[in-house]
Amino acid sequence: MILKVLLPTSILLDETVTKVVAEGQNGLFCLLPKHVDFVSALVPGILTFQTEDQVEQYLAVGEGILVKTDSIIRVSTRHAVRGTDLGQLRQKVKYEFESLDDRERAARTAIAQLEVDFARRFLQLKERSHV
Repeated sequence: MILKVLLPTSILLDETVTKVVAEGQNGLFCLLPKHVDFVSALVPGILTFQTEDQVEQYLAVGEGILVKTDSIIRVSTRHAVRGTDLGQLRQKVKYEFESLDDRERAARTAIAQLEVDFARRFLQLKERSHV
């Protein structure tokens, strides 16, 4: 099977795998090569997959959608971090979400400044039209 993990701006993973274990809204499930086509809404958690050489890998994912069609499994999510062991993955997730929080704060600040500037310019236009 091919596992593709799609983020909004990039493809995080595109690999051949022999097994995928993930958690959907109805609980854990396992996909093997002859599994029927399948769709699930994923909850935030750990997606586990096994590579062709039987090495288990981990992927921390936020909410997303998993779609299995034929031999291709596509996972679409806004946030995902890959790790080879759970300890390493925990550190990566902590780092990624801290930097994500910083970027979100910066974006919110920029948006607030744009809104203030827009309101100020709108009031200036309104004042000019009354003169």
